[in-house]
Amino acid sequence: MINANKIVPVTKSDLLSIYANAAILGGSTVTKLAASAPGEFTVAASISTTWGIAAEPLKKLNFGASASAGTVVFIPDYDYEGFYINGTFEEPADGSDDVDANGAELYKAVLSSGDITITKLY
Repeated sequence: MINANKIVPVTKSDLLSIYANAAILGGSTVTKLAASAPGEFTVAASISTTWGIAAEPLKKLNFGASASAGTVVFIPDYDYEGFYINGTFEEPADGSDDVDANGAELYKAVLSSGDITITKLY
């Protein structure tokens, strides 16, 4: 579509796809994480050279026993529960658990040295 303001509307993409494409264009390597059930994700092994992005709003994510490090970008679901390590709920480090579960904010969760830190991105 050509117009005087050079505005091209987004017509066939969702918010998560836009964020993932922006990260890729910014030079990051992004791996799409598929849900095992609606909003539920498992990271079985460490994510060392890439970021994982939850393919749908995240209810909960479990870092398996073989996952000692990783970064996951996500939008929290309205029923957001949080993060688990090997099946055990993990309270985020340093009070970084202020997640607004409105289905629209973008967050980054980092697993390092057995702690999970959550940071709001957008």
